[in-house]
Amino acid sequence: MQPAIRMYSTAVCPYCVRAEQLLLRKGVTTLEKIRIDLDPARRDEMMTITGRRTVPQIFIGDYHVGGCDELHALDREGRLDPLLRGEAA
Repeated sequence: MQPAIRMYSTAVCPYCVRAEQLLLRKGVTTLEKIRIDLDPARRDEMMTITGRRTVPQIFIGDYHVGGCDELHALDREGRLDPLLRGEAA
């Protein structure tokens, strides 16, 4: 079973779009997008959880992937598919 995947994002972020496209290519069917540009409290939440101000911030289950570059790096390293299957990082 695929773990919950959530991504803090904004409407105009090209990196958010790029990250979402990779996840869709990998077969992700449910992605919770949290729009921090619409809800400032969620931006504060993201910064508290991640210590980062930039989007996207991606979580696969409880694992904090980071941003778009980190997501693509996981894919290149062959570590993204196991994460999406719910296996340990």
